[in-house]
Amino acid sequence: MNECVLVVDDDAEIVQAIAITLEKEGYRVLKAYDGMQALELAAERSVQLIIIDVMMPRLDGLSAVMKIRERRNLPIIVLSAKSENTDKILGLSMGADDYVTKPFHPQELAARVRSQLRRYTSLGDMNAEGKNHEIQNGRLCYNPDDRVLYVDGEAVRLTATETKIIDLLMRNPGRIFPAEEIYRRVWEGEVYAPENTVMVHIRRIREKIELNPKEPEYLKVVWGIGYKIEKMETRR
Repeated sequence: MNECVLVVDDDAEIVQAIAITLEKEGYRVLKAYDGMQALELAAERSVQLIIIDVMMPRLDGLSAVMKIRERRNLPIIVLSAKSENTDKILGLSMGADDYVTKPFHPQELAARVRSQLRRYTSLGDMNAEGKNHEIQNGRLCYNPDDRVLYVDGEAVRLTATETKIIDLLMRNPGRIFPAEEIYRRVWEGEVYAPENTVMVHIRRIREKIELNPKEPEYLKVVWGIGYKIEKMETRR
């Protein structure tokens, strides 16, 4: 296991504690203490996952996440002392894949890192341009071998988590998946209040694939039940 994890927090003791836990798991760890250092290391070094605090000097964690997301699709786990759902939704909306509230158990964080990296590495090269075994559904075309979604022939830039959701829904057009099932399959962990987490990722995907995200044509909610990709006729 040679994956490199960038840990970012202005509290040096927290950074060190996380580093010790992850190094025992076999990961390489880079350390940063503010958002600007995080941006520099994410750009200069080979990093497979980032754990980043929200409240930091120079550049806060959420602003750093947005800037990193402009160039990288690697998994990002946000840390915060706040536990309100609004803060969690804000972090996920800005591009985070997961959210951990302080105080946390080190082994819980390590388990989340393993889950995110397993999902990320299983997707392979997300920019590959294969055209085999494609799933065509109206304006959408998904290549499950390369994990690439095309909308009107253009590849869509998705995060690893978004890709896993698309993979599940595009392989099962018309089938309704409850939020709990999506969470269990995508995050591969215990289901705990998954509705907000799934909802935010669904909204982000809609913004990337729908002509009008407020009136989605493809990625729809079935109120009280779950989400589905509408089965459409293939356009020729």
